[in-house]
Amino acid sequence: MVDLDTTKLLAARYRAAADRPYLASALYALTVVESDEVPTMGVDRHWRCYVSPRFVERIPVAELAAVWVHEVAHLLRDHHGRAELLPAAEQRDRHRVNVAQDCEINDDLIADGLPLPAGRLEPRLFGLPEGQLFEAYLPALPPSPVTHDCGSGAHGRPSPWESGGRTEATVVGPVEAEALRRATAEAMRAHVRARGALPGGWQRWADEILEPTVDWRQVLAGAVREAAAWAAGAVDYTYRRPSRRSAALRGVVLPSLRRPLPRVAVVIDTSGSMGEAEIASALAEVTGVLREVGIRGNWVTVLACDADVRAVTRVTSAEQVTLGGGGGTDMRVGIAAALEGRERPDVIVVLTDGHTPWPDETPACRLVAALIGPTAPAAPPWVETVRVTG
Repeated sequence: MVDLDTTKLLAARYRAAADRPYLASALYALTVVESDEVPTMGVDRHWRCYVSPRFVERIPVAELAAVWVHEVAHLLRDHHGRAELLPAAEQRDRHRVNVAQDCEINDDLIADGLPLPAGRLEPRLFGLPEGQLFEAYLPALPPSPVTHDCGSGAHGRPSPWESGGRTEATVVGPVEAEALRRATAEAMRAHVRARGALPGGWQRWADEILEPTVDWRQVLAGAVREAAAWAAGAVDYTYRRPSRRSAALRGVVLPSLRRPLPRVAVVIDTSGSMGEAEIASALAEVTGVLREVGIRGNWVTVLACDADVRAVTRVTSAEQVTLGGGGGTDMRVGIAAALEGRERPDVIVVLTDGHTPWPDETPACRLVAALIGPTAPAAPPWVETVRVTG
């Protein structure tokens, strides 16, 4: 048996925090748990760091400090949470997942000058490029290339050395973990302003934490789905299906309530500044959502519009749309044409690059605008806006 050299271990953590102060809060949030079962060091999802006394004994302080940074990186990058989103078969291959995660971390640590111990895993060992996320590395790795285990804080699956008699150690919950990630990202941004650059992977991670990228497809789908549900919330009476209460009133026929499908108009900007690929992508998302909520056929009208309305088409899929136009831009014309149609829409979805005048007043229906392109000007505040960025 070897006693844990706590002084050496904590000196290494102090060195890691002193050299990279933006990691200090996260490093000192880790609770040390001594373990003769863990091969080196590892973390669980509760920010407990399991440490092998033999490993601490044989590793120099500088390398031990690098391992501290490595382990806390698994937790900061939420590797266990991301691993849970993998297909079930890949989740079960925890050693291969862990190798991919180490490749994501270690290229940044090496670029930052950290002296990782011998046997470190990095992308070049597998002929892979640097600077990618572990989800990108994973498909290119051979099946279980090595037996490697940084704990459930990395691959998400409980390791044998995490069980038994250690639950009394301090636990960091999900809310506190997110606060630590944000505080660390803000400290990294302050470090960049004061002292210079970070390794690329840490820079991208901090940017994503502070300014998360939102998939426009999800936002657009949510906006269209919510607008359709809002419009469908209106109810009306119909005699086509008499109320069941009519049986209680002899000679009287009562109407029943019905929830009509909303009518949807899609106004597409086909001016010369619009790209066909962006239009097709956004339109495919809209029609896909409409099919999902049961709105199709005669309930959907598509109007191709630049400075004038070029075509009005009833569609059931994006492939059926024929786009005309290519001149100037005035979406007011398309919106007005949709409202003046024989069957007034409950929801209007406008696909445009934003270089257009808008109606002076809110139309008497729900209006969702998909602004295509990163430089699209903002729509009026009363328009529900989704930015389509690629």
